Amino acid sequence: MKTIVTDVHLKPGAGRDWDAAMRRRLSAATEQPGWVGGQLLRPAGNEHRRVIVGTWRTRTAWEKWHHDPQFAETRRRLDGLESAPAEHWWHDVVLDVRKATTPPSSGSGSVHAPTITSKAKRPRSGRMR
Repeated sequence: MKTIVTDVHLKPGAGRDWDAAMRRRLSAATEQPGWVGGQLLRPAGNEHRRVIVGTWRTRTAWEKWHHDPQFAETRRRLDGLESAPAEHWWHDVVLDVRKATTPPSSGSGSVHAPTITSKAKRPRSGRMR
């Protein structure tokens, strides 16, 4: 898996519109082959910056998404709200730990075991070392 981290600088007052456009983009990305997950982050105390963390099965899947018409539509809107070109950093995912995606039944108070994806080989017992 691959994760791309993107640092974005927004024009003053553009946060709400930019966030709305990015929500549409991330929602559409969930339907793309190779999409794993993503986050939209706002650094604490900095209303004019955003950090996008997107995880994909392959970099090729991410690149194909960039040719999708829905991507191009949001790109035009986002460009007008940004004050500088975004910066990107690619990472190989070594370990991915998340809560299970199945929501607990209402009122159960149950705790779900994390979902762990790793490039490391697991021992035969199934437990990580």
